[in-house]
Amino acid sequence: LSRQNRTSGMLAVFVAIGIYLVYHGQAGANPSRTALCPTLRFVMGAGCSVIADYSGMWISIRANIRTAAAAEKGLNAGLQMAVRAGAVSGFIVMAMNLLGIGGLYAFLTGVVHILPQEVPLQIVGYGFGASFVALFAQLGGGIYTKAADVGADLVGKVEAGIPEDDPRNPAVIADLVGDNVGDCAGRGADIFESTAAETIGVMILAGGSALFPVFGIQGILFPLVVIALGLLCSVVGVFTVSVKEGGDPMSGLNRGFYVTGVLAMIAFWFATQKLLTPLASSGIVAPHASTYYFYCCLLGLGTSLAFV
Repeated sequence: LSRQNRTSGMLAVFVAIGIYLVYHGQAGANPSRTALCPTLRFVMGAGCSVIADYSGMWISIRANIRTAAAAEKGLNAGLQMAVRAGAVSGFIVMAMNLLGIGGLYAFLTGVVHILPQEVPLQIVGYGFGASFVALFAQLGGGIYTKAADVGADLVGKVEAGIPEDDPRNPAVIADLVGDNVGDCAGRGADIFESTAAETIGVMILAGGSALFPVFGIQGILFPLVVIALGLLCSVVGVFTVSVKEGGDPMSGLNRGFYVTGVLAMIAFWFATQKLLTPLASSGIVAPHASTYYFYCCLLGLGTSLAFV
């Protein structure tokens, strides 16, 4: 990870300089300040993506040995250790997303005094920085593990005649390390950039279309509220995951997912009723508007259930 991030960090510096120069050339009265703000948001997004990268790896290598130790006590203990460790990684990623975007929004509206509907366009750099690091995080581990996997197969199975994934083959260890980098560390950065980009995209649509005149600032903040509610529901769902000895672990995982889904459905109802009701000043009378948006939430929730 250190070697990988030295390369991506060096490239990120050049990109940040490029962003600064482009904005500086197009700025008006105060070019330095105008160019510095999007550059810093890019760096902030990249930094948070690196944290997601490291936290995924840090948690996974400790969860592996703890899960193995817990599995000696029974299937349920091993399952709960694995699920809760993975949940910690997920919560860190989503919390950074929520705090990063929410903090930037509060700062730009409360301190810099930018109009609420214009703020989402100002924080695009945050999502761009997250995507930039995540690209290298995914590619680095993927390329490394694929090279090691091919080498392990050629030398181990073809030349030495030992089974696949035999620990006597050093390339097998390298292959597993690459899997950890790509699937644990890289996946954390990838999920962070995906959710950050999606959240900012929804906020841009809300602020730049007809939603802001109808719902006001509540329509822009709705995706952040949904993320916060989803986190709280997921905390409860994680603690409902359990399995009987000799049972199917997927049944326990599905139970936690269903509990989270039901709680999220209830939370979404209150969120849509509170935030997505047309303002009196908009002049629009739509008594069932918030209910229709709740149906959209149910459609998304049902789609995720269908995939599982």
